[in-house]
Amino acid sequence: SFPTRRSSDLCDNTPSSPFYGNCYQEWDDTEQGDFLQMSTSSDGGLTWGTNKGTAGNDFGIGGQPVVLLNGTVVVTYADFSGGMSAFTSTNGGQSWNAAISVANAPSHGEAGGLRSAGLPSVAIDHGGTIYLSWSDCRFRAGCAENDIVYSTSTDGTHWSAVVRIPIDPVTSTVDHFIQGLGIDPNSSGSSAHLGLTYYYYPVSNCNPSTCVLLAGFIQSTNAGSTWSYPLQLGTPMQLSWLPNTFSGRMVADYVATVF
Repeated sequence: SFPTRRSSDLCDNTPSSPFYGNCYQEWDDTEQGDFLQMSTSSDGGLTWGTNKGTAGNDFGIGGQPVVLLNGTVVVTYADFSGGMSAFTSTNGGQSWNAAISVANAPSHGEAGGLRSAGLPSVAIDHGGTIYLSWSDCRFRAGCAENDIVYSTSTDGTHWSAVVRIPIDPVTSTVDHFIQGLGIDPNSSGSSAHLGLTYYYYPVSNCNPSTCVLLAGFIQSTNAGSTWSYPLQLGTPMQLSWLPNTFSGRMVADYVATVF
């Protein structure tokens, strides 16, 4: 056995896929500097193949696999160069290609001593378009706050320009982080139904005694062309309520949104 920072898995559920029924497990081995590892099962998880790295021996955290309609597996993750990356397999997990860069991901560190790792979130629509989201400060003056942004791809190797989700104006003081993106699996294309859950500070520049922590939700029914008014979920949280860890007060390392 070995330590793992975070693991993620899924199965190929497309009957027309040449690898229909395969299941894929991803993790990063902390004893090897977060070396990215994959394993494949072809019997519903009863047995698993040997651990395999990528052709580029890539390292990172927060890896999440999705499967395209043609059976290609795409694994997105946060790399150690300050960006988001992805790698693929086109042969049912027999081998994994070297990772490619999706985008750089400049990020504002959250105030108040909060643990916020900046992990990405990924979802795929019914037609096979992948949406990769993360927190990013590129649209803010002085990188003073984070927005939630995303990039899309239909093959895992070519990615769109980064798109900002307009939860709040770029002139606001709101800081957005620790997010989870979900897509209605029956929606696709220009009618893809996206949902995003996230944490936020109304005022980014705060301290442990003044920071107000909230959870929010926003959705789009037209593939991100327009978004609903953001909803506040629940009541404000004080940082003193949160468990303390070696890397700060921990509300969550990640959240998920599922239709």
